Amino acid sequence: MSFTKDDFDTLYAQSPDPWGYEHRWYEARKRALCLAMLTRPYYKRVFEPGCSIGVMSEALLERCDTLLGWDLSAAALETARKRLAQHKHVTLEQHRLPDTWPEGKYDLVVFSELGYFLDRSAMDVAVTRLSALLEDGGEVLACHWRHPIEGGEIDGETVHRLINEGSGLTRLSQHLEEDVIIELWSKEKSSVARRDGLI
Repeated sequence: MSFTKDDFDTLYAQSPDPWGYEHRWYEARKRALCLAMLTRPYYKRVFEPGCSIGVMSEALLERCDTLLGWDLSAAALETARKRLAQHKHVTLEQHRLPDTWPEGKYDLVVFSELGYFLDRSAMDVAVTRLSALLEDGGEVLACHWRHPIEGGEIDGETVHRLINEGSGLTRLSQHLEEDVIIELWSKEKSSVARRDGLI
């Protein structure tokens, strides 16, 4: 069963930053690892479903022309709006995947800490739609906790396996630790070194 809006409302009522994005070294390091996994220095259009309070969004804004962030929690989005108020190239909206999908194409989709809050059927829908969201050469960056999620129907490893097997995209890189898995898939099959003419 997917987590509901009420579930997230309860979390954010208990704490405005329930996962410690703002103060945990684990989270700061994880963001740095995610940013290092990206194969381009800059992107035109970024879509970040599950943007929460906008900490990762803020880091991504330095590397894109526009960013669309979605979250199910109104409280999280309010915090994100305050954080990102000075940035005119970000749009924040309250939506839930896979019930709604954005219009247009993106050259980066950041699917971070999101998949295990969906049930299996919803995750299957998300996987089939990821490639359709991408411009030619577009990328999907996924990052998930590897430990059990209480109440979750699927775990982080399953989320990544489903993307790898069902999206039709090429996996270009993977980072695996006890706590986290980070992977990047692309419509572009060549490595960064090949693109730069080193091979």
